[in-house]
Amino acid sequence: MAAMTGPAGRSIDDIHWWRGAVIYQIYPRSFRDSSGDGVGDLPGILERLDHVASLGVDAIWISPFFKSPMADFGYDIADYRAVDPLFGTLEDFDRLLARAHALGLRVVIDQVLSHTSEAHAWFQESRASRDNPKADWYVWADARPDGTPPNNWLSLFGGGAWQWEPRRGQYYLHNFLASQPDLNFHHPDVREATLHNVRFWLARGVDGLRLDAINFCFHDALLRDNPPKPPELRTGRGFSPDNPYAFQYHHHNNTQPENLRFLEELRRLLDAFPGATTLGEISSEDSLATMAEYVDDRRLHMGYSFELLTDDYSAAYIRDTAQRLESTMREGWPCWAISNHDVRRAVSRWGPRAGDGAPDDPAFAAMLIALVCSLRGSVCLYQGEELGLGESDVPFDALQDPYGIAFWPTFKGRDGCRTPMPWDEGRHAGFSDGTPWLPVDPAHAARSVALQDADPGSVLNATRRLLRWRRTQPALVAGDITWCDSDEPVLAFVRGSGDKRLLVAFNLWSAAATWPLPAEFGELRPLDGHGLRSGCIADRALILPPFATFYGQLG
Repeated sequence: MAAMTGPAGRSIDDIHWWRGAVIYQIYPRSFRDSSGDGVGDLPGILERLDHVASLGVDAIWISPFFKSPMADFGYDIADYRAVDPLFGTLEDFDRLLARAHALGLRVVIDQVLSHTSEAHAWFQESRASRDNPKADWYVWADARPDGTPPNNWLSLFGGGAWQWEPRRGQYYLHNFLASQPDLNFHHPDVREATLHNVRFWLARGVDGLRLDAINFCFHDALLRDNPPKPPELRTGRGFSPDNPYAFQYHHHNNTQPENLRFLEELRRLLDAFPGATTLGEISSEDSLATMAEYVDDRRLHMGYSFELLTDDYSAAYIRDTAQRLESTMREGWPCWAISNHDVRRAVSRWGPRAGDGAPDDPAFAAMLIALVCSLRGSVCLYQGEELGLGESDVPFDALQDPYGIAFWPTFKGRDGCRTPMPWDEGRHAGFSDGTPWLPVDPAHAARSVALQDADPGSVLNATRRLLRWRRTQPALVAGDITWCDSDEPVLAFVRGSGDKRLLVAFNLWSAAATWPLPAEFGELRPLDGHGLRSGCIADRALILPPFATFYGQLG
């Protein structure tokens, strides 16, 4: 592929472009509908790529758009090489890819490797009998003598992880929905077929793969029971509080040692396409330790977990999480996210813990973006974060997510973070001329792209200023990180090394805070204009208004 020039004029024709990159996640169903059927599509993304490029991000990550029955909205794939007609055509994807590259945007696509849809041709053949060519391509097991499933494994979406199949007289494994059977990665033909599918998209020109639930590819071949977890430790990341999945240590249904060898096979394939990268989603009993094991020069390029996608919001928690990862991930490169399509949006999740008025304060939303973009590593921003969008309250009769429907009313599922993107003041906030698949939140319409574009003090324009400025700061893109001692609610650290060091500080709370500057800092030159609310220096102390951001050049 020819060299590309990014929005700020920086060449990004570099095999390490992903180090320190800001990746903008697009959830296609909710981004922009060009056809009027109420569901976003690939031509709709193409229509709005200029907005994404205007932010100053380096890449887009597009959630699944492949052929699917949509039981889990595309994370149940029926054909890995086909675009679902709901989203457009393969030619639409090619046009989108070409336009993104022309704008200087890399393109990362989701790959869901651990399981397929039950509608996939592989599974249709596998379920038909015990002696067909694909009989062992999925995880099949006999019932116990009393007819119950072979072990106690549970599905993330509630209930047992085994589904009876009368045609074979066996159970099959599903770590997610019953309509998402797990592939048997112990079978070499499965691994080979999976890599062929990945190669198809790499050869088409994509720049990277976001690997969904990548630690779920292998299961314990002996099908041993998972041990119980004590009640006081049943705190799942991103799960419903009453989900029985949290009742077990998941030692045997995911994160098996054989997965490391498969990741090395996958990396060898990626290395044949210089500049192509991998970003693994990792959720295990110790996700940070698993990330450190999975991310290095032989396996994944980057990894991220749910540690900053939880309800925990304090300077101590954020610092301790990042420090723990830094202490274990000696060779790898982390990626951070505070919002995505699976969890409550950050301004709603963390706002009540940040003090009165936080979710409605633009400075709070802008500060959160600055925070995640200042940590050492790459960054995933979720569509709408640049607008400061909060979680939508979707009524039960409008819910689409099977997870939320199953656990209502104690857990409302993931629809609240997936409602349509607000573009303007028109019908359905400019998302669609038809009836949207999820209702448009009136509060979101009041924060549309068009309205914020015209407001210099908006979250949108603060995000643009920050990301453009960040590109000019090597210390923030790829520099080292050293953490400072600070009391709540101040989070402070130094990025870079030698004479190119930046002090970065945030006030996470709705009241003003003061932080005495360490004596060893010496000269400190404030760098202003990169947030909606900035701190200042007075009498060798950093004065931080509510939700303030501070960057300073250390002498």
